[in-house]
Amino acid sequence: MLTYADYLEVDDLIDLQHPKSDPEEHDEMLFIIIHQTYELWFKQVRHELGFLTERLDEGALPRASHTLKRILKIFKTLVSQIDILETMTPLEFESFRSRLDTASGFQSYQFRAIEFALGHKRPQPLTFQPEGSVGRQMLEAAYGDRSLWQVFMQLLARRNYSIPDAVTQPEPTAATEANAEVQEALLTIYQTDHELASLCELLVDLDEGLQEWRYRHVKMVQRTIGAKMGSGGSSGAEYLMNTLFKPVFPDLWEIRARIGAPA
Repeated sequence: MLTYADYLEVDDLIDLQHPKSDPEEHDEMLFIIIHQTYELWFKQVRHELGFLTERLDEGALPRASHTLKRILKIFKTLVSQIDILETMTPLEFESFRSRLDTASGFQSYQFRAIEFALGHKRPQPLTFQPEGSVGRQMLEAAYGDRSLWQVFMQLLARRNYSIPDAVTQPEPTAATEANAEVQEALLTIYQTDHELASLCELLVDLDEGLQEWRYRHVKMVQRTIGAKMGSGGSSGAEYLMNTLFKPVFPDLWEIRARIGAPA
């Protein structure tokens, strides 16, 4: 008989937390569980992004919109979990922080794979993963795969919007950049195609959700360690500050002031 514990592999799941402090510091368990939970949500976001890509390729916009809304809810959950982490004081974190050694959140290959999938591609994150490791293989695949923005641009091209070939078929590892021709097509969509315009707004919501997550993460780090060097040799809050306010879908932000304006 299949039980709840068997189906969810609960025995294995609750045996995955191994604090390094000795004697064990009370707050290290919270730190581990929160970050393991983040990794599970990252896995689900990757799962949903794959499904979203398939629906966009099919032109199934209602299902694509539904999937985007689910991803947005997950990002809201990621942000809300920071509230739990912020119950840990700087003194409580410092009690076990040295046990992290070279481990750091910027080594999260699943989060970097999400960034790549959203079009924020650059080679540096690959260097944090050993050759042949699961993380390196995942990032290499995501680095060379189509981004969500490219998939969306291909959808627009199939619907006869004027999208340059350099945008629908860029170099596989190219990061998304603003494009004036794309912006003109997007303005036409906002003026004439309610279904696609609604999808554009969900992409704006996703971009904003990612930026909200980054901002809350920065403030949490500042609150916990201030200006100290981050774990794993990162520059801590300074490193995270450099990631703020950089949209993954820049064209959708560039046109905001022009939507609804006289031609």
